[in-house]
Amino acid sequence: MQIPAPRQTAERTGPVVARALQILGAFTPDRRSLTLSELSRHARLPVSTVHRLAAELLAWGALERDPAGCYHIGLRLWEIGSLAPRGLGLREAALPYLEDLSQVTRENVQLAVREGTEVVFVERIAGSKAVPVLTRVGGRFALTATGVGLVLLAYAPAEVQEQVVAGPMTRYTERTMTTPRQIRAALADTRARGYAVSDRQVTMDALSVAAPIHDGRGDVVAAVSLVVHHGSTSPHALAPLLRTSARAISRALPPSTSARDGRARDGPGHSRLVTGPVTLGS
Repeated sequence: MQIPAPRQTAERTGPVVARALQILGAFTPDRRSLTLSELSRHARLPVSTVHRLAAELLAWGALERDPAGCYHIGLRLWEIGSLAPRGLGLREAALPYLEDLSQVTRENVQLAVREGTEVVFVERIAGSKAVPVLTRVGGRFALTATGVGLVLLAYAPAEVQEQVVAGPMTRYTERTMTTPRQIRAALADTRARGYAVSDRQVTMDALSVAAPIHDGRGDVVAAVSLVVHHGSTSPHALAPLLRTSARAISRALPPSTSARDGRARDGPGHSRLVTGPVTLGS
């Protein structure tokens, strides 16, 4: 169904778009299904306004409604979101190597990019007996707590680093770094050794090791990580696997790929990891 185009005036278009985005923004990982009244409350809009705009969003496919009358994010938004170049192209280039890494280790494998002062997870492959993680594809997380976040922050512009270090930091466990001194030391260590370690910073049973992915100019555009059970192995044992995978993904990216352009291809330099499970000792 084609939605009639609104009258093209700044006075009407701007507020309508903003209200529609407020409605979509009311949904979160913890609020995937909302009634009309709940949607109104979380969007902070009158019920009548939500009812009218929701009808248009339903017609376009941005929202769906179940038999009980609850609203959900529609599949059309997923279709549009999947076209984002930083996610789509990067994921397509990286996926063969992520799958190799998953097959070799049987652990959680994650691919992420930086968006402002947060990590956005582009892909995640869960190991069959891997430690549970709090991340999800499309989800956001703090840069300072995760392995991929520390990598991306370590190679971010200085102004971004200062903004993050000066801002509030969420404590997830007793080991979460929350002081500027701790963060700066962790970033320096990451740059010195070429990989980051997040040891029980998000959950007390998880260890994450991450490595940077570079574009043709040498800029860090993404990060890849393994998340394993704490105590099952050491960061030193995981680092060579991560760095090999990161270099392979970097070679698969075309020279034009940048932090603002995630286009990628599977070029002639594609070299797969040796497949087959391995034991990750300490």
